[in-house]
Parts: sequence; structure tokens; C-alpha cells
Amino acid sequence: MEKTVNILGIRGIPAAHGGFETFAQHFSLWLVERGWRVVVYCQHQADDETAPQDGFEDEWQGVHRIHLRVKGGGSLSTISFDLKAVRDVLKRPGIDLVLGYNTALFSMLQRLKGRKVLMNMDGIEWKRDKWSIPAKIWFWINELIGAHICTVPIADHPEIACHLRRHGTRGIEVIPYGSARIDDASVDPVRALGLEPGGYLISIARIEPENSILEIVRSFSSRTRKTKLVVLGKFRRDDKYHIKVKQSASEEVIFPGAIYDPTVVRSLRFHAAAYVHGHQVGGTNPSLVEALGAGNAIIAHNNRFNRWVAGDQQFYFADEQSLDAQFELVIADPTRRELAQLASRSNHETRFTLGGVHEAYHDLMLRL
Repeated sequence: MEKTVNILGIRGIPAAHGGFETFAQHFSLWLVERGWRVVVYCQHQADDETAPQDGFEDEWQGVHRIHLRVKGGGSLSTISFDLKAVRDVLKRPGIDLVLGYNTALFSMLQRLKGRKVLMNMDGIEWKRDKWSIPAKIWFWINELIGAHICTVPIADHPEIACHLRRHGTRGIEVIPYGSARIDDASVDPVRALGLEPGGYLISIARIEPENSILEIVRSFSSRTRKTKLVVLGKFRRDDKYHIKVKQSASEEVIFPGAIYDPTVVRSLRFHAAAYVHGHQVGGTNPSLVEALGAGNAIIAHNNRFNRWVAGDQQFYFADEQSLDAQFELVIADPTRRELAQLASRSNHETRFTLGGVHEAYHDLMLRL
């Protein structure tokens, strides 16, 4: 009998948006090689003339894709897409892997039909400052529902598992995010930005207060560093926070915008002197794991999420003053920086390889 898994909760593959999409792409291809039938739901805007027709199905590198069109944009279109995907999957065989709990309310339909649902519970979304009160209530309700109605809740970090247990959730599996190891990369994308390999630090994140982007830029710009800081992310001209970040930057800070080309991002990561990670909340952050896979020294916000992922041999900050000191240490002490790079390699190989993460999900699926 053919083993089938249906993947929901993402925008689709090939990956073009974030960590869940990247994971889904790698995991889907890995499962296909092992004889699984993999179905992935892909989201498209209703007014996109280049998108497939609603309900169109095709194959992508052995993965079966179902394309669904939805009207509007933003969160409402994602909610609409998730509902359409859940309604469609009810008539299909297999177990369901839902990445994220943001519309866990709809997964009640899957459970009422007796379907087996694995749900990655992601971060504690309702605690993020960027959301309005109604949005936070929506996320809190769906987190509560998802944690209790899915067959197996998956936490990507032990602290997320502890958080879920406070809800009374049982049977939690802890499986972190994984990434590919990067051992080499072209220097051409680096030099195209006017940079030299090893002559810059890099931040890759959404430009949001909870990711400490303003503190990072302001601290770095507080003195001459004789190195560059590359801040990768999408800036909007009408966003007050984005404007403030750019106004705080010295001439040594570079804003290349959002870059989605994986080859370019790979090069920028690999050739950086260090990766700067300001995330204050969340579980196992994909960008931080990818920095480990690239062998980066890491300067991270000092919290229990980041410390569990990056380990004790990295550089941590609590405020702009301590961050300033860490910038100076990373830039001035190549021996200490190299020790951090070696620790990143070891940590990644031990806990965050793609193969290890895929095997953990696979074993769980086989048990169901």
C-alpha cells in the first residue's frame, strides 16, 4: 500500500517565502526518494494571470501539487487558502502534516473525519508585538485548539514544548528545524555588493522591532568599525520603524533589500565574518540554524531560545551597550571568532542536519 502524506499550511513549493516552505521542499523530495506519495497545497492569488487554474494538479520533481486560488491578500487570503486546502484534503488518502497552527480551527474538520494530523506548533505567535489585539486573540485560540486536537503536536524547541505543556498538552514531539551544511560558495555575489569575503557581518531577518534590527544598526553605527554590516530584509518607504532603522545607520551599514535567490544568500552567509541574530522570541529560528550550517560565528540576543540553538560558545547581547562590546570582540579577535565558527559546525552536525530532522519526522509518520 502506498504511503501518502499531505502537506498543508505553507504557500507551496518550490520554496520562495520562508522556513516552512524550505523545510517542506527538502522533506518532500527526501520522502519521494523513499517511496512516499507527497501532496503539497500551493497558494495563488485569484487575479494572478500567470497562476494555474484553481484546483489544477501537477507534478514537480515527483511531488504532487494542488494549486488553489484565493481572493485578496495578506492574512485573510491565507486563512481562505487554508480552509480550501483542508476541505480538499478530506477526500484524499494519507496522513496530514500541517506546518503552523495559525488556522488550527479548520483542522477540527480533519479530526472529525478521523484523519491523523501532525501539526508543527511553530513559535508563540500571539506574543509577538507586531500583531493587533484581535490578531493575537486569533493566534491564541488557534494555538490552544491545535495543541489539543491534532494527533501529535510537534515543537521545534524544548521551550515551545514547555509552553504547550502549560496548556495541558500531552504527547509532544520535539523536532528542531534543520538546514543544509554549506562548505563552499562563490565570492561573486559578495563582491557584486562591494564587499570582501570575511570583511562584513550579516543580519538576515524581517525588519521588525522584536528582531532588534534598530538596536543592531544603532549599536554598530555608534563608532567606526572598519568593517561592514549587511542588513538583509525588505524595507518599506511608508513604515516608520523601517525609516528609523535607515536613519540610524552609518556609512558602514549596507541595505541590499530582500534577496530570495538561494545562491546569493548562501554566498553572503558563507563569507560573512559573523551572523547577527536579534530575535527576541520564537523557537528554533531557521535563519539561526542556517548560520550554524554555514559555520558562522554568531552574535545573538541573549534569551533561552537562541542559547539552546546556538550554544554557549557564541557571542550574546542584552542591550545596545553589550552588543557594541560583542561587535568589537568579534571584529578584533580572530582566534575567538574561529572558535565560535568551529562550535557552529559541531553544533549543526550534532543536532540540526537536514537528514537528522527528516528521519525524526519520518519515524513519527511511520508510527502513525
